[in-house]
Amino acid sequence: MGINIILLFILIEHAITDSSNGSNPRGFALSRQTEAVTYEPIDYPPPDVESMQDHQGPNPGEGKGSMVLQGKWGRTSLHSLEWVFNSSNQTPARYNITVLRVSEHTALFLRGPLASYFIPTIYTLVFLSSVPLNAVAVMAFTCRIRRKKPAVVYMSQLALADLLFGLLLPLKVHYYAHGSDWPFGEAACRAVTAAFYSYMNCSVLLMMCMAVDRVLALALPVTSMHWRSHRNAALVCVVAWLLALAGATPLLTMQQTMQITQVGVTCHDVLEPQDPRYLQLFSSLACVFFLLPLAVTATCYSIVIRVLRPIKSLHGTSKWSSLSRKRKKAVAMAFAVAVEFVVCFAPTNVILLLHCAQQTAGESNLDGDRTYAAYILAVCLGSVSTCLDPLLYYYGSSQCRRQISSAMWWRRGKQATTTYHTHSGSTQSS
Repeated sequence: MGINIILLFILIEHAITDSSNGSNPRGFALSRQTEAVTYEPIDYPPPDVESMQDHQGPNPGEGKGSMVLQGKWGRTSLHSLEWVFNSSNQTPARYNITVLRVSEHTALFLRGPLASYFIPTIYTLVFLSSVPLNAVAVMAFTCRIRRKKPAVVYMSQLALADLLFGLLLPLKVHYYAHGSDWPFGEAACRAVTAAFYSYMNCSVLLMMCMAVDRVLALALPVTSMHWRSHRNAALVCVVAWLLALAGATPLLTMQQTMQITQVGVTCHDVLEPQDPRYLQLFSSLACVFFLLPLAVTATCYSIVIRVLRPIKSLHGTSKWSSLSRKRKKAVAMAFAVAVEFVVCFAPTNVILLLHCAQQTAGESNLDGDRTYAAYILAVCLGSVSTCLDPLLYYYGSSQCRRQISSAMWWRRGKQATTTYHTHSGSTQSS
């Protein structure tokens, strides 16, 4: 079943990448329009006349090129200029400026209540809840647990990935709360975008590793004893991090910011339409970092539940008592993972593949823009997974449960001791 799903989506991914000719972007549709404007000193400072004269056209006083302008269009180096010089003082008197635009539907979304209020609110709540939880988890896994089983190694790295992911969210909050206007520059946008997808993809891979470790421990406890060592688990985590970083590295080489007339400087939401790598990259990432882990994880937990099923004795009674607790924990773990994949990861990747298929099929820009708007919302809601992962720590590690139990008993004992001393003091005084 899982293999069939993987093969199906690999075929879809190949169909998307093979038919992509670079004419459509992975993102909101972008259009270029030429506007003829007259130089007004009050609007923006005069351009560098010497640099313009270096690129003069065949007729005296004419030329074309690309410059950085600061004025009512914002600061951008993407504007193409064609100018005519004023014969009296060699100051450009008229410009044909190519400006970048998106559809009105896209502009309303990027500056509307969903992007400006709903998304920042969700990211803020996720940041406030996930960062403390995962910071405590990282400290507990690193400092409190001495003998680290493979499950603890995977969970510590998952908590670290979730923590780093959460620390990026304030930048996302600032971006969307200010009407999808990115003020931190191109380099910061590339770094944040690559890190955002790296941590998200690494989390999925580590959840898959936890599922494989669980099925090996239950189905092959003796045979897998030598494989399931602390050293091998650490090596697997290194490979997972390297794969996640490699998958996001191409984002560092692609332009991520666009100066949009109706919005401002967007970060990763509106991309260059002549670059075919976006469709190929994101359709491949959806298959490698979602569909494959989903199939492997679902297969592993189905095996775990089947291994822990009740066993019929010779008298026809079920030996349920010895396995009931393990089975309940395994079912709870499988349910938590299923919720994460279905609620947090599935909408994001399915909508992304649908968007790539729409762009490849040449459907209308309006349909593609609506799908991509849904994708942005799905990514936002998918960040809630960083708040659900602590459930995996509790149900996936007996060491983690013991640490939580000991902390709770220590706190109860401290409260009881304080109450006892208070009561004793009041008795003596009376």
